[in-house]
Amino acid sequence: MMSFRGTWLKDIRPPLSIVWLIQSLAESKGRQQLFENQSPQILKTLREAALIESAESSNRIEGVTVDRKRLKPLVLGNTKPIDRSEEEIIGYRMALNWIHKDYEKIPITPETILRLHALAQGGTSGDAGRWKTSPNDIIEIFPDGKRSVRFRPLSPDMVPDAMNELCLGYRESVDQLNIPPLLAVASLILDLLCVHPFRDGNGRVSRLLTLLELYRHGYIIGRYISLERHVEETRADYYEALKMSSMKWHNGRHDPFPWFGYLLSTLRRAYGEFEDRAERQKPKRGSKTGQVEYALQNIIGPFGIADIERLCPNVSRDSIRNAMNRWRDEGKLKMLGKGRDARWQKK
Repeated sequence: MMSFRGTWLKDIRPPLSIVWLIQSLAESKGRQQLFENQSPQILKTLREAALIESAESSNRIEGVTVDRKRLKPLVLGNTKPIDRSEEEIIGYRMALNWIHKDYEKIPITPETILRLHALAQGGTSGDAGRWKTSPNDIIEIFPDGKRSVRFRPLSPDMVPDAMNELCLGYRESVDQLNIPPLLAVASLILDLLCVHPFRDGNGRVSRLLTLLELYRHGYIIGRYISLERHVEETRADYYEALKMSSMKWHNGRHDPFPWFGYLLSTLRRAYGEFEDRAERQKPKRGSKTGQVEYALQNIIGPFGIADIERLCPNVSRDSIRNAMNRWRDEGKLKMLGKGRDARWQKK
């Protein structure tokens, strides 16, 4: 909304630090795609961990917690919830599943945002999937117990039109004005949080919407590393950046760069963690047997010795054959034919 009015977003000139972060993230995106192509099996563990951490952290930021022993079966299994908190954990998982599966098809509309809210709220509260009906000022509590209004969001009667304008402005900025996608996404989330369209659950919806639009623009890091956990770990910086960038937002004179810097830096840290964790699971270069076993672990579908040779160019065919025969004897591989052109498949 306010960030997308007129040519404000198109005319801003990001500082060098923001430009550098955008360039760095573009490079990280390319390296992630390389990992996905080369090591698909290794990433399965990261996906499961990210799903659990995201559901846990995003809800814990809002004060919703569950027993750690029940967290994994709630997120990855079919365990039924026993209380309101567990319903919200499952709801967040369902929202994540929807985004992971259909992000290319999900439009940025008020209806989508309402659905994300309904899912994240567990779908059972009276206002799940509905705009707020009463004011919800953002209150800051000081160490001595004093309180003050840190930010006054839009009034309930203004929310429906504001959300329509926000979605239209965002789509135009991406589709027609060629605003750098990361800046457009950051502006979308900043404006959503300033509108504060829901009585409760605004933070969770903002994090789901962040994932959705990052995925749409090719930044799929949230599938493997929980961005919600990174936000939780830097919660003080999150609130400070939001506070700085929401000042003067109502009249369109706000400074978006503290928020831009926070969000982009969070993404960069997540990519750094991803690369570090993925690299640690690779075999050491000096181990030829390790290279062959790494290739066997991650190759998909039926394959031949020539396929393993292409993945391990500095390993002899005899060494590859010995490793494959050992895996066959251990029951890990089976041959699908005979002769030099025989195909193999993991059991």
